[in-house]
Amino acid sequence: MNNTLKLKTRLSALGFLEFAVWGAYLTSMGAYLGGVGLAEKIGWFYAVQGIVSIFMPALVGIVADRWIQAQKMLSLCHVLAGAFMLAAGIYGLHAGDNVSFAPLFALYTMSVAFFMPTIGLSNSVAYTALSKAGLDTVKHFPPVRVFGTVGFICAMLFVNFTGFQNTPAQLVTSAVLSFLLAIYSLTMPSCPTAGKDADKKSLSEALGLKAFALFKDKQMAIFFIFSMLLGVSLQITNGFANPFIQSFGSVAEYADTWGVHNANALISLSQMSETLCILLIPFFLRRYGIKVVMVMAMSAWVFRFGFFGLGNPGSGVWLFILSMIVYGIAFDFFNVSGSLYVDKKTTPDIRSSAQGLFMIMTNGIGATVGTLVAQQVINHNVLSRPAGMAQVEGWHTSWLIFAGYAAVVTILFLIIFKDSDKKSADSDKLAKAEASTEGTPEGMTEII
Repeated sequence: MNNTLKLKTRLSALGFLEFAVWGAYLTSMGAYLGGVGLAEKIGWFYAVQGIVSIFMPALVGIVADRWIQAQKMLSLCHVLAGAFMLAAGIYGLHAGDNVSFAPLFALYTMSVAFFMPTIGLSNSVAYTALSKAGLDTVKHFPPVRVFGTVGFICAMLFVNFTGFQNTPAQLVTSAVLSFLLAIYSLTMPSCPTAGKDADKKSLSEALGLKAFALFKDKQMAIFFIFSMLLGVSLQITNGFANPFIQSFGSVAEYADTWGVHNANALISLSQMSETLCILLIPFFLRRYGIKVVMVMAMSAWVFRFGFFGLGNPGSGVWLFILSMIVYGIAFDFFNVSGSLYVDKKTTPDIRSSAQGLFMIMTNGIGATVGTLVAQQVINHNVLSRPAGMAQVEGWHTSWLIFAGYAAVVTILFLIIFKDSDKKSADSDKLAKAEASTEGTPEGMTEII
């Protein structure tokens, strides 16, 4: 094995473990919470990921830039994230069906507060290692990053087929993976700190606040606002798809269907779709421009929710499968193409900050508001009804409401946003992206 292949294999394993930590609970936690009487609080467990994403990655990034090498900071964060997640899992196991919201939520919040920064840190370690080896990150990082999605899928399937998707054992699984990654991180090539150069930056620059000046540009302001509006959709299915599918178990007609008993495995088709759809992005961006690609993503969210609203795990399971397939377009075409657009429209001095702003608007503000509002919709339409067909109908109504919201955002974007750069969409940067099938230079750090 040559040195390049060896390095890429090591970095692929790093990405695999990084996203396996997340995949162990992200799509199945809602099912567990619903089973212990916390169905009305599911939204908070997903919203808090967005809340901590607004400031924790920036703060941890400052420490990694100035004082602690990135691979060591990655290890430390995973030790802390794993410890709090293990505590949450042990609490859940001991509490059984008598879980209280406050202690479980507090432990979980502390865990994700230290986990969310590790997504960016793990990519920084990979970028540094590839650069030190003389390798082009644009060309060599995407194949490495794909193994992150593979790790996410494997963790989902593991908790599905072990039966952990309905128990706090999924949290323990995530914690064990965090500890493994904490150890493995220390074997990565060292990432030097910026030292005095980093100290020259003001706190506002280090936190990425300088990028807010982009709102002075009307077109960029419109783009960021719509990114936030579409970001509302990002975490809804992660939090509620699993309990929705399993809710059919209370209806005799669907109780013994494969989908009801293997909801996480069914949902994993969404992540599989991502790995394929990401390869299509450069072609569509060059051919049609950012506006068409974003409209495709927004329209795909309409179908993502709409297929859930019309399907079932029996004769209508094909609609669920279609929902999983279009998710790749909905998620990747939005996140990846949006990040590429931001990269293309900004100057080098604020490019990293602009990527951070894009993530704050989408995965921070948008996703936080979206999950909390979605929780209220579900509380009203689903949880206020008796279990059985009444709740299933409430779920269908909720998904159609979400689809309607996505449709309104799509129409407004189509009318308001002007793609002034469509003719130049085949710029050197996007041509290079197509040649390498790259997803995002930096914004991809938050993408599953």
